[in-house]
Amino acid sequence: MIGRYMKSTYKDVKSDLLSKITKGEWAPGDLIPNEVELATTYGCARATVNRAMRELADDGIIERRRKAGTRVRMTPVRQARFDISVVRDEITEKGGDYRYSLVSRTVDVAPDWLRARLQLPVDAKALHLVCMHYSDGVPYEHEDRWINLTALPDAADADFSNECPTEWLLATIPFSKAEINLSAELADQKLCDYLACSVGDPVFSVERSTWWEGDAVTYVRLSYRPGYRLTTRY
Repeated sequence: MIGRYMKSTYKDVKSDLLSKITKGEWAPGDLIPNEVELATTYGCARATVNRAMRELADDGIIERRRKAGTRVRMTPVRQARFDISVVRDEITEKGGDYRYSLVSRTVDVAPDWLRARLQLPVDAKALHLVCMHYSDGVPYEHEDRWINLTALPDAADADFSNECPTEWLLATIPFSKAEINLSAELADQKLCDYLACSVGDPVFSVERSTWWEGDAVTYVRLSYRPGYRLTTRY
């Protein structure tokens, strides 16, 4: 068991929480301490606990409900899942030196295509972020993200100049539903300028939309330079 106030990784936290559940310390239906309490217990950031609990929820071990808290599932669910990695972790686990850059930040009325995709009202406002992620100084991922400010007004004041949106979102709000689309596309001049490739080069793209209890939270389009390899685990 991890000692109190010992700094822990999300894998440490996940392993210890799972151990408590499998050994019966927390029985099916039991309420699990909240993220703030667990972060204090494990001596880590709340974002670390959030990722551990999110993975346990994805694995069908625990159930997270808004206002009702997190409980051990009465009957664990076993299912295949798509593992959405944090790009910082993805790069550092490969031995790369990670760097993040915020390219632009604006608040706009959500465009028609975004309102249709996320089912937003006509006057909905969204935070539009364009970011770049690098590995050893080489362009790795281009991020074009929209955050629904009706569902998450705190995003309007968040400082994304040093913290990437994905990590901030995971630490701030869970998601109860996600839609993911994978595609291959040919790079246009604008994308080439970001990814340092040539016009017409094939690039891999991921579009992801998330909701929390029926409210759309964010839409993001992630584009990777030629040669990117996607790995999933289930």
